[in-house]
Amino acid sequence: MLPADWENVLIVQTSFLGDAVLTLPLLSEIKRRYPAGKLSLLCAPVAAELLGSHEVIDEVLVDDKRRQDAGILGLWRKAKVLEQKRFTLAISPHKSLRSALLLFLARIPRRVGFRQSKGAFLFHDLADRNPERHDVERNLSILQPLGIPIETCRRDIDLPVVEAGREQSRHLLRARGVDLNKTVIGINAGSVWPTKRWAPDLFAQLITKLKQYLNCEIVLFGGPEDHKTVATIQALCGTEVVNLSGKTALRDLPAAISACDLFITNDSGPMHIAVGCGVPVVAIFCATTPSLGFYPYSSKAVVVQKDLPCRPCSSHGGRRCPLGTEDCIKLIR
Repeated sequence: MLPADWENVLIVQTSFLGDAVLTLPLLSEIKRRYPAGKLSLLCAPVAAELLGSHEVIDEVLVDDKRRQDAGILGLWRKAKVLEQKRFTLAISPHKSLRSALLLFLARIPRRVGFRQSKGAFLFHDLADRNPERHDVERNLSILQPLGIPIETCRRDIDLPVVEAGREQSRHLLRARGVDLNKTVIGINAGSVWPTKRWAPDLFAQLITKLKQYLNCEIVLFGGPEDHKTVATIQALCGTEVVNLSGKTALRDLPAAISACDLFITNDSGPMHIAVGCGVPVVAIFCATTPSLGFYPYSSKAVVVQKDLPCRPCSSHGGRRCPLGTEDCIKLIR
């Protein structure tokens, strides 16, 4: 018989895209243990687009906290929407005060969060968030106050790609002249934070060397906001590449990435998506470090970085280098 707490569960992660992807093992573990219960995810619009059809999530709810759900009135309206859903349990890996307050105002009868949350006093049960563990493991550890030890949990990040989507992406690549019989290398030069982006001229040099030594196809990925960066790389590398920047909807990104044999990427959401698709990853870490717990969670991944005393300059990397040198970017050759 399904325990009452697990009848209607809400998971809250309204931070960046990569953070939402890293909650997938938590969601999958809950659904594996309590398949009869309803499982919902509250996330940012960008994550909702990617995860809206994921097989373990029964309902995706959007918290557009920077637009229509912004401010005190937006928070109150969203809380009333959640209250009407009659959730029996809410779990918040997101540590913000806003997330904790939202669940409190929604009057969800049992609320679980991290002791390190700014809104810890608004939760009924608290878990310790170990800063030395990967975020996948930290997210799973939030189940411990509910009697589920992390040692018994599965930890795979799984972003399944339906066959129709996979074939559609392959057709898109073929239409742009990509020979899928060659090694296909995807490159993601974007990131939300400028200090997490390896330099365009260095990406261009890398592409030139890859084309020189390997019989490969190079596919450049990125969102509309990365168009300028990707266009610069394309102009500099002086070799034939396929530019998919802004041409693939986020919901189709896993299928497009899964067509690659290797994915070279900055520390970013697409890095975690590639891991979820089972694609081998080379991750370039500039301002941030793997010690923060957001490295590619895969045995088929390597991290490239320079060991500098100024790293990490912040938990996300900054808008600009505090020292003005950008050594963490420039010294990676």
